[in-house]
Amino acid sequence: MKIIVVGGVAGGATVASQIRRELPDAEIVIYEKGRDMSFANCGLPYYLGAEITDRSELTQASAATFKEQKEITVKLYHEVTAVEPAHKTVTILNHLTQETTEDTYDQLILSPGCQAVRLPQLADSDIAFPVRTLEDTDIIEQHIEQYDVKKALIIGAGYISLEMVENLKHRGLDVTLLHRNERLLKTMDGQFLPHLMNCLKEAAVNIQLNDEVDRIKGKTVTFKSGLSADYDLIIEAVGITPNTEFLAKSGIELNDKGYIVTDQYFQTSVQDVYALGDAIETFYMHTGQKTTVALAWGAHRAANLIAGNLAGHKQAFNGLLGTNIIRFFDHAIASVGISEKEAQECGAAHLSFDQYPQARYMPRSHPMHISVYYDPDTRQILRACFFGKMGVDKRVDVIATAIIAKMTIDDLKDIEIAYAPPFSSPKDIINMIGYRAK
Repeated sequence: MKIIVVGGVAGGATVASQIRRELPDAEIVIYEKGRDMSFANCGLPYYLGAEITDRSELTQASAATFKEQKEITVKLYHEVTAVEPAHKTVTILNHLTQETTEDTYDQLILSPGCQAVRLPQLADSDIAFPVRTLEDTDIIEQHIEQYDVKKALIIGAGYISLEMVENLKHRGLDVTLLHRNERLLKTMDGQFLPHLMNCLKEAAVNIQLNDEVDRIKGKTVTFKSGLSADYDLIIEAVGITPNTEFLAKSGIELNDKGYIVTDQYFQTSVQDVYALGDAIETFYMHTGQKTTVALAWGAHRAANLIAGNLAGHKQAFNGLLGTNIIRFFDHAIASVGISEKEAQECGAAHLSFDQYPQARYMPRSHPMHISVYYDPDTRQILRACFFGKMGVDKRVDVIATAIIAKMTIDDLKDIEIAYAPPFSSPKDIINMIGYRAK
């Protein structure tokens, strides 16, 4: 059996490795259009912030080690530009030689990922960069060192933008956060926005909301508000879009935003073609609603299931919850479940309160902010969001587990949380969610 994998970063590299364990005799070829494979996307901002000092820690594997240790062929700078399912062929462009070739497959796995959205106003700027690949990161690092960067403009209000704000401040830069409206971090419940704004102000981050870049000349950025300022570095983190243009004529179904439609086995609409990672449409475990989630857990779970399916022991995907967390200076923000907008649209009941995550009398104890949405009839937990300095990860993980176990919000009263003053309270936040639900 010959298996071709399109994309060699998290999803592609992982599924190839899993398949090798399941099918030791299969021929596996990975085509990756970029310079690097199997690198830690999520660690890139922390390297730029000098929290991670050894760049090699970001690279999980290389083409050479995949060949030597796993007998998997990885062809870097090779971009799959077309798929022809009727003949089971892919067209490949070698970016080093500009040569175009074809290859055949028995099974095809698509993990093309997403690309950063770029602002046309900054297209010709030599100080504006995305942060999506290790190559992007190397270019930014070189720019910071070569030009002794002091002032940075971060555009956007999602994970990457906030992580870059934190890390460039940690590196000692004067940082401005620019966003076109006032709604920062959409994975966070809106009621927590004042707390996030306080974090930004306490960290001495310049905040410029309800504004956009109009034009740039050299280092001078002119905004639509009429303001202008000089910067040494601009980070564009305004969103992502799936790398699926090459599938336009393949017959493989895409949704209205260009994401690959898959079933519960990660099969596409075309036989013998699977897909995983950031570029696929998936679904929530607890509601069945369609969604797209660019997070690592789903890609790794899909890799395991696809490998098992190819080996003959078929298992369906149960869906995901989009459980996520971000550190922002001395706080953490986490959520699980459907989006706040989706929860409000379906008429969910809402519960919100503040509570100390450990004994209030303990040094450095600080209140946590809690927001939970649930079905008022079935009592099903639909969404939870937490904002605080300590124990946020613990609470969001407990709620994720409770949703998977199909526990109701009332059942949370019966979860016995480990208690000692540094860690919790006799009636933990999790228990209080259950007690407070009406």
